[in-house]
Amino acid sequence: MSSTPVPDSPQGGTTPNITLQMLWDYLDEALPQKDMILVENALRESESLRQQLQQIMQRRDNGEHTVGAIWRRYRVSCPDRDVLSSYLLNTGDPRLLDYVRFHLEVIGCPYCQANLEDLQQVYESSKASAKRASSKDPSRHRR
Repeated sequence: MSSTPVPDSPQGGTTPNITLQMLWDYLDEALPQKDMILVENALRESESLRQQLQQIMQRRDNGEHTVGAIWRRYRVSCPDRDVLSSYLLNTGDPRLLDYVRFHLEVIGCPYCQANLEDLQQVYESSKASAKRASSKDPSRHRR
């Protein structure tokens, strides 16, 4: 996979800021939102970029089995929900929590960000439910 710009025309122009890796990540919906928009706009403007994307799709459909493809497909570097929960509650191994922060904030993994948002909603919902339950229980107020 290359981080060099994708050729835009046979004359040697380039599509600015769009790399082969970005096209792969675009297909996997693994780009931050601003980069997804950048790629979508570039695809609308560039026939050669659409052809490049089509070639990548064909390679993937033919079962590309590189380490990078397998890594992306199975999200090997993504923490599981238990680890994300620990991150949310700021509990556990500080080195692991630092990795999760890096993964979420620097890498910007959209899958893990969505998982974390979901966990935050569950946490907030359970906190609100516990608060409602404690306010309805008269035995808690008798001390």
